[in-house]
Amino acid sequence: MNQWVVFLRGVNVGGNNKLPMKPLRDAMEAAGFEDVQTYIQSGNIVFRSSHASADAVGKAVTKLIEGAFGFAPRSHVRSADQLSRAIADNPFATKAQNDPKTVHVFFLAEAPGHKADLDAIYDLRAKSERTELIDDVFYLYAPDGIGRSKLVAQIEKWIPVPMTERNLRTVLAVHAMAATEGS
Repeated sequence: MNQWVVFLRGVNVGGNNKLPMKPLRDAMEAAGFEDVQTYIQSGNIVFRSSHASADAVGKAVTKLIEGAFGFAPRSHVRSADQLSRAIADNPFATKAQNDPKTVHVFFLAEAPGHKADLDAIYDLRAKSERTELIDDVFYLYAPDGIGRSKLVAQIEKWIPVPMTERNLRTVLAVHAMAATEGS
């Protein structure tokens, strides 16, 4: 069995795409996923599966949710090792030591390569914001929050690949769940 982490995009936001976590866990276990755990209500799932690829996992989870709950959220899938790498690669780890909510991790569906307009992103950043794109993960240090960030409001225009965002505190909590499951 392989261990996987799924970050769902756009669930339980603003009253839309309601996805209760307990029924989701039950549906996943009934479908053959094992050791299913969720973290908070924003669609963070850790589990084991016989699926061998992230693509297969994403399709299976999305299909299950669509059949059971009536909508098909985008599933951003990472292996436990890929999640560990994303944490290890965080260029703002030192800045986030006292407040991990100031670092935001955007999980991209693919490495954007030349599609990403890093100059436009740099121009949109607030004076306090810092950014870094590493492969298929975009990091944002935003000590003043992201609620009014011009960059966050337009990020998909400048990195035009599907993505979902989690603050570092959430990523670390999900990683701890995956580490516990992996032992």
